[in-house]
Amino acid sequence: MTTPQDYPTQKSGTHQNGNSQQPLNVRLDAPVERGDTGFEELVPSRYALRIGEIDVLVVSDGVLPLPTTTMSTNADPAARAAWFREMFLGPDAFDWALNVLVVRSGEQTILVDAGLGGQFAGFPRAGQFPKRLAAAGIDLASVTDVVITHMHMDHIGGLLVDEVKNRLRPDLRIHVAATEVAFWKSPDFSRTSMPSPVPDVLRSTAEQFMKAYGSKLHTFEQTCEVAPGVVARLTGGHTPGHCVVHVTSGNERLTFAGDALFPVAFDHPDWHNGFEHDPEESVRVRVRLMQEAAASGELLVATHLPFPSVGRVAVDGDAFRWVAAFWDY
Repeated sequence: MTTPQDYPTQKSGTHQNGNSQQPLNVRLDAPVERGDTGFEELVPSRYALRIGEIDVLVVSDGVLPLPTTTMSTNADPAARAAWFREMFLGPDAFDWALNVLVVRSGEQTILVDAGLGGQFAGFPRAGQFPKRLAAAGIDLASVTDVVITHMHMDHIGGLLVDEVKNRLRPDLRIHVAATEVAFWKSPDFSRTSMPSPVPDVLRSTAEQFMKAYGSKLHTFEQTCEVAPGVVARLTGGHTPGHCVVHVTSGNERLTFAGDALFPVAFDHPDWHNGFEHDPEESVRVRVRLMQEAAASGELLVATHLPFPSVGRVAVDGDAFRWVAAFWDY
């Protein structure tokens, strides 16, 4: 079985977490995946780190374009335009990052979310995680568990691709909050503000996912210890069953925040995202999450923060500040 100790990274060395440095077994001869276009990717879209004794790999599933209005549906248009201008983004659309996580704890290899998949027209730069896992030397058959933070298509679509489905082990365990499964039996989009085709696609993708993997689901109510030091925790907000994943070992912790955080969240945590099914609860969830992260000093990763999306949160007056981790390799 391939383990994260075998993950090829860019050069030999150590990766710093907190005040300690942990050695990583890395290779200089890592293959660079050649895509369907015949062009080699310029950089390996993966980032390895160690949380205590647990290995973590952040993998980019690519990017997808979204309108800037989706990121801040309740914001004053002038304030929204100013923020995107100051971030050198927009003015009308920007590329939304897609990140997934691979965690190795003991004998378990856990995939946290699965990206978009390649079956949706109009997103040619997303759905990259299968080839990027292969480029990292990770066999899909070695994945013992999957945690789904929520059942939006950019988190479950990758599991519906034949090249993924056909390579997963028959005893795969998929962990998802019971509230999330119940919600998608009759989803409510009345408080969202998405591009018009999206709700129907989200609904049909969730139906496909349940049909394909319903027998493999392991549901939980509030928390679930997926593996030693790997705990999924229900937060709600973005969707009723949205969860985050905490990776804890020794005195170190990393939280994968899923869709609780977006790039604008640190400056404007009160701005609503059009994909949020309960916008007010989503604000409460992300503020609590950032307060926890600022107090603990833990590392944070999120689906839609720019790759590799590894950093910490600091309090900055009435707002928060994102402190990106230094690249140690």
